[in-house]
Amino acid sequence: MNCPSFNARIQKSIQDHWDLDALSDYGAQTFRYKDVARIIEKLHIILEASGVEHGDKVAICGRNTSRWGIAFLATLSYGAVAVPILHEFHPEQIHDIVNHSDSKLLFVGDQVWPQLDVEKMPGLEGVFANSSDEYRILHARTDKVRYARENLNRLFGERFPMNFRARDLNYYVDDPEEMAVLNYTSGTTSNSKGVMIPYRALWSNVEFAHEVYHDYVKKGDNVVSILPTAHMYGMAFEFLYEMTCGAHVTFLGKTPSPTVLLKAFSELKPKVVIAVPLLIEKIVRKAIFPKIKAPAIRLALMTPLLRDRVKLNIRRKMQKAFGDNFYEIIVGGAAMNQDIEVFLKGIGFNYTIGYGATECAPIICYAPWDKFKQGSCGKAAPRMEVRIDSNDPQNKPGEILARGMNVMLGYYKNDEATEATLDSEGWYHTGDLGIMDAEGNVFIRGRIKNMLLGANGQNIYPEEIEDKLASLPFVTECVVIQKEEKLYGLVYTDPDELKKAHISPSALEGIMEENRMQLNQIVPVYCRLSAIKQMPEEFEKTPKKSIKRFKYLNYEV
Repeated sequence: MNCPSFNARIQKSIQDHWDLDALSDYGAQTFRYKDVARIIEKLHIILEASGVEHGDKVAICGRNTSRWGIAFLATLSYGAVAVPILHEFHPEQIHDIVNHSDSKLLFVGDQVWPQLDVEKMPGLEGVFANSSDEYRILHARTDKVRYARENLNRLFGERFPMNFRARDLNYYVDDPEEMAVLNYTSGTTSNSKGVMIPYRALWSNVEFAHEVYHDYVKKGDNVVSILPTAHMYGMAFEFLYEMTCGAHVTFLGKTPSPTVLLKAFSELKPKVVIAVPLLIEKIVRKAIFPKIKAPAIRLALMTPLLRDRVKLNIRRKMQKAFGDNFYEIIVGGAAMNQDIEVFLKGIGFNYTIGYGATECAPIICYAPWDKFKQGSCGKAAPRMEVRIDSNDPQNKPGEILARGMNVMLGYYKNDEATEATLDSEGWYHTGDLGIMDAEGNVFIRGRIKNMLLGANGQNIYPEEIEDKLASLPFVTECVVIQKEEKLYGLVYTDPDELKKAHISPSALEGIMEENRMQLNQIVPVYCRLSAIKQMPEEFEKTPKKSIKRFKYLNYEV
């Protein structure tokens, strides 16, 4: 399929939306598209002075900010490769990624830089602050780099002696198979790998968003950036797509707690919401479930004449919580609890669940909310094929395979991992288990690496047990592990819930034992838990809010 230049698309959007608001930091400054263009040109001067050539790597590490986004666009439009690094990574991980990627420059946030040691990143020509000022210099290996930064405004004026205009833009014309982004995975099951994302994958994901939202998200519309833009999910659908359609992105820049998010949604009224399941589940459990458990509401829900009216009222409250101006909420990054999903589907809430991977930049499956089949993650996205590696894909789980324009080039400097993941026919082996119905809807059953083996050879999918366990009283988060032939549930309970319910530690033990007995009645014999262990604190998570399961596999029970 014909794949136009991605950078050309960005350039045209900036030119077409020159005077509109482009990027904002919540509660702080706003940049119009022409401001973004001006700063991009200044960064091109810095890249040039630093000896960065086409194909060289530029690392960007910090919280979501407008400056982060501008540095990213400047890197691609210059013809260099962007290396987004999640700021939650440990400093040693950041050092390793900068070195492994061969990055020449680093744009870094103020909260990250004090933890880093530039001597451990010897290949860097320069380090610049990705903060509120215009990229102040933090480290320079040569006088040329320092001179360029200290004289940036004068050099910009010499390059554009007349007023800077939209027609002055001349971005690098990319090749579809050329690497655009080197994105390191979060490493939930192993060490991070550098995923080589080509321009065709960026173009295809952005084109997918245009196909889905062309009638709903238009120039001037607001979108709130919640997810890390260093992760492909947030980058593609909370930043890059918006920059190609003239929308206005506001970076939250704070921990996305329900309180902070609901305030931002109320003020900005975004046209689309991109979220992870944990966020939706917290809002439903804390703001909605307590209300519908009231005796009067429960009675109304059982009364045919009142049921529809009550559901409508609940749906309206949910929509209002998210700004009451969105077409749909796309949930991705992890599986959603079935009870929450049944509830949302039951009230007719406009949500959908997609499926993707960093290796596909990220979209693999999707269906719009009004066609979405409960329990699934949609069908193969445009320009993608999906199949299940099973002799009975409708009933017997097999590995989910994907092929198409969104698939990566491979893993950087890791031929062995590339060959194990991309086969000779171009299929990407996701490592996820799933089934597919006759209509093409994909249902995820878990990770291959997470699958446990029962005493008699039965396949046990811990995610399915966890989904049921998470629906029981006072289970906020949980992980199921195996010790020899026995299964155990690790459970964390929100202290606020215990306090409100006046539950003592000893009483909680009794409740968890009741939970275990109730769970064991509804799961197969080989999936029954031998005990539940209460965890002292929340499970450690990746930036996309998936539990780092591998850290708890050997937990003492």
